[in-house]
Amino acid sequence: MTRRNDPIEALIALMARLPGLGPRSARRVVLYLIRKRAQVLRPLAEAMMAVSESARECLNCGNVGTSDICEICEDTRRANGILCVVEEVSDLWAMERAGVFKGRYHVLGGTLSALEGVGPEDLRIPGLINRLETEEITEVILALNATIDGQTTAHYIADQLPGQVTVTTLAQGVPIGGELDYLDDGTISAALNARKTF
Repeated sequence: MTRRNDPIEALIALMARLPGLGPRSARRVVLYLIRKRAQVLRPLAEAMMAVSESARECLNCGNVGTSDICEICEDTRRANGILCVVEEVSDLWAMERAGVFKGRYHVLGGTLSALEGVGPEDLRIPGLINRLETEEITEVILALNATIDGQTTAHYIADQLPGQVTVTTLAQGVPIGGELDYLDDGTISAALNARKTF
C-alpha cells in the first residue's frame, strides 16, 4: 500500500491524465516503468525533460518541433502553392505518415464550436488568411475531420477565402465522424488523391 504523498502515486495520477489512459492503465504503465527503471524509465524521463525544454509551435503553421519555424515550412521544395488545413498537429502528422502530400500545412488548433464557445478568434484562422495574402497559395485543401464541427469550420473558412484560391476537401475514404489520426495511411492517401472542390 502506498502513502498519499508518495511519488509513485503522484506519477500514476499524472499518467492517468494522458489520453487513452485511465487510472488502471496508468498504474500498469507505472509498474512497468519501475520494473524497467534503467532501460525505460530513466531514458523516458530524460527525453521528456529534453522535449519540455526544446519543444515549440511553429510560428508559421502551428506544427510542433524544436525551432520557431518547422522543417516543413523551411523546405523550399514544399512551397508549391498548396496549403493543407488541419485541425490538430496529430492530423498533420497523420498526413505526413501517409507520405503523399508534398505541400505545406496550417494547423487550426481545433474547430469552431458554439457549444464550447470556440469562435474564429480562438483558432488560427486569421493566421491562415494572412498566409494567403503573403504566400503564393493557389489551392487550400480543407482536411478537417468529418464531424459536424469540422464541417462547420470548413464552410466558415471557405467563405473567408479569396475567390482566386481553389478550395478542395478530402474525398472518399474518410468516414463521417472519422478523425485523421485514427485512419490508416492507405485511406489518407486515397482521400487526398481523390479530393474534390469544396
